[in-house]
Amino acid sequence: MPFVKVLKNRAYFKRFQTKFRRRREGKTDYRQRHKLITQDKNKYNSPKYRLVVRFTNRYVVCQIVYSEIIGDKILCSASSRELVDHGLTVGLKNYSAAYCTGLLAARRLLQQLKLDEVYTGVEEVTGKVLTFKEGKRIYHMEEIDEERKPFHCILDVGTKNTTTGARVFGALKGASDGGLDIPHNHKRFPGYTRDSKSFDAEVHRSRIMGEHISDYMHEMEEDDEENYAKHFSKYIEAGVSADDIEDLFTKVHESIKKDPTRRKKAAFTDIDKTFKKAVKLTLEQRKAASQAKKATFKNADLQEAEEEDEEEEDEN
Repeated sequence: MPFVKVLKNRAYFKRFQTKFRRRREGKTDYRQRHKLITQDKNKYNSPKYRLVVRFTNRYVVCQIVYSEIIGDKILCSASSRELVDHGLTVGLKNYSAAYCTGLLAARRLLQQLKLDEVYTGVEEVTGKVLTFKEGKRIYHMEEIDEERKPFHCILDVGTKNTTTGARVFGALKGASDGGLDIPHNHKRFPGYTRDSKSFDAEVHRSRIMGEHISDYMHEMEEDDEENYAKHFSKYIEAGVSADDIEDLFTKVHESIKKDPTRRKKAAFTDIDKTFKKAVKLTLEQRKAASQAKKATFKNADLQEAEEEDEEEEDEN
């Protein structure tokens, strides 16, 4: 048998350092996080703002976050669950919904900072990447106000793979079109071809407006109506057909731009006031109740025994 060097020996384990819990769980990439939150040393108290995009089982969540020593603080947030208030009740996790959520977060933040009238965002969805150069700096929007600079933040994807066409970049594009200055390029949007190094903005626009959903609905409806009824049951219940999807997202975008404020939910008032909590019994009362319960069981057993004896006598 050849000689095998033992790498994980006693000295190795004496020097072994346990990684952070969230690193062990695969939730936080601390090397990436350190780069995202480290502030410039020559700029006192100027935090780096991050557009944090996360996906749950059913929804998309976008947050504008900055870090302090005590932890992260959320400046503004939006969830695709809120798109129900703007007319979108189904498909709250796809690329189009991610775009709408990013747009909602951007418009809400600018309204909060009173920049919504200065930076109105794009009027019409084109799918193109906008750049504007002023001096040595490049901004990702059409025009820059001389008095108030745009709100600058960077994308935080967490542990998601940054593949071309990922839904994370849909939220990025929505926030950018909403009026935020977020550094990006066209290489990660749908429509970019790596072989030819070309970008088709029309393909990106079709993905934002949900045309890929309508095409799939048409295709499945023609091929297999039974699977279509199962797969798109929520769309059918909501009365959304394949031809209505683009108009639906157009209306959602207009509604978000018109009023991005968070809707206040009505307070829960359906309280049953007739219910009264039982009075707590003393130790003596509980003992008495226990004895009474035992007595009923004993009486029931005695009655059963007497009935059995009577039945035996009758048989004899």
